[in-house]
Amino acid sequence: MAELKCPHCGEVFKVDESGYAALLQQVRTHEFEHELSQRLKDQLAAVQQKNNNHILEIKAEKDAEISELRSQLAASGSEQKAALTKAAAESERKLSEKDAEIQRLRAEAQRFETEKALAVQNAVDDVKSRLGERITALTTEAAKRDSEHRLALNEAVAEVEKQKQQAVSAAEKERDEQKIAYETQLKMKDEQIEQYRDFKARQSTKMVGESLERHCEDEFNKLRMTAFPTAYFEKDNDARTGSKGDYIYREERDGVEIVSIMFEMKNEMDTTASKHKNEHFFKELDKDRREKGCEYAVLVSLLEADSEYYNSGIVSVYQYEKMYVIRPQFFIQIITLLRNAGLRAFEYRQKYEESLKQNIDIANFEENMQAFKTGFARNYELASKQFKTAIDEIDKSIEHLQKIKESLTKSENNLRLANSKADDLSIKKLTKNAPSVAKLFSDAAASRMLTDNNDNNN
Repeated sequence: MAELKCPHCGEVFKVDESGYAALLQQVRTHEFEHELSQRLKDQLAAVQQKNNNHILEIKAEKDAEISELRSQLAASGSEQKAALTKAAAESERKLSEKDAEIQRLRAEAQRFETEKALAVQNAVDDVKSRLGERITALTTEAAKRDSEHRLALNEAVAEVEKQKQQAVSAAEKERDEQKIAYETQLKMKDEQIEQYRDFKARQSTKMVGESLERHCEDEFNKLRMTAFPTAYFEKDNDARTGSKGDYIYREERDGVEIVSIMFEMKNEMDTTASKHKNEHFFKELDKDRREKGCEYAVLVSLLEADSEYYNSGIVSVYQYEKMYVIRPQFFIQIITLLRNAGLRAFEYRQKYEESLKQNIDIANFEENMQAFKTGFARNYELASKQFKTAIDEIDKSIEHLQKIKESLTKSENNLRLANSKADDLSIKKLTKNAPSVAKLFSDAAASRMLTDNNDNNN
């Protein structure tokens, strides 16, 4: 199968071997017409030459016979006049037969002209028919492909609309589910708040603070042996600097500390008249972190219970380095996140130390990188040139196909001109630039007239 691309719409369609051969045949139509005309001219010239030679031979024979009769008439005298008259009559009869032969040859030449014109017309009609059938087939194929493209486009639009509707339905379903889940969580939080309020109502001010510390310690101890077997998590009892935090978390690997956290727990009664804010404890917590040599500081707080900012999750305190504010439910999560970050930093540190031990030459690395960039740029440039060359070849192919189309379009006019030339073809035009051949025809006509005059005189 051969692929052809329409130069107008850009449509690529496949043509089987028979169709491709038909296209090539149409392209060769002009050459076929030229070759047919040339062959007809050659055949006509051969016939004319044959006729002329035959006429010359007949004339030569006639002249020879007349000369011989005249010689015999002069030699024999009166007693041979009868025989000479008989011979002259026989010569005239033969001359009449020769004239008949000439007429037959001319009739044959005329018949050949007619057959030639008919053959040219049949060839022209056949080429026109095949060209019309091919144009009709191409038009039908183009209409069919256009219909298929429109149908495919409509199907694609329908599929997109269907997917869009499904996506909208799924989004609405997900929104309803999220709404139900949010309402459930909101209800659970309301119940939890009521439980906290009831719990706080039964406790003293001191017990309120200690209950939060006890809650965090219990949560950690539940996972100590499974998730944090080598970690240190104890209350901060060192008040030599004038202040202390609530808890310190530390963990080491191979004698290297990977993470350390200073925790401060803050809570208060709902009935407390002067409400504290989380920001009141940031400065003191940062001071304790630095004095105890901890990397991170975390405030576990139930203050500002109605604040959307602190209720959203883990909050980073931008005023202080490596400080976070969390609600109690995120206590284990913050330890896990900071511990994982510390482990990754520890792994990076080990890899860095290993790279230093192996004496990796950074200059060589940069040189290799530069060589890679240079090679990549060169390959990209070559690929870009090859791509441009391929595009140019495609443009040339399109231009070539456009020229073929123009040749096919002009073939009908060339056929019409060939037909007109064939119709205008005659012996007179063929002998226009051949005086000797014209003279032969003129002599033959004069001889025929002479013969007619002699017959009339007799």
